[in-house]
Amino acid sequence: MSEILDHFPAGHPRGSWPAEEKAAALTAAGTPATVVMDPETDSFLIVPERVS
Repeated sequence: MSEILDHFPAGHPRGSWPAEEKAAALTAAGTPATVVMDPETDSFLIVPERVS
């Protein structure tokens, strides 16, 4: 797995929203980021967006 910029528990009352908001803020600040689910840790991970 690539670098993890931040993480949030999947059981958060707002679901993935906090992770999505953090990824959007990082992207707006110049660090393109996206959210992926890690079933092993039951967490939403914010990772750098891959450029293809």
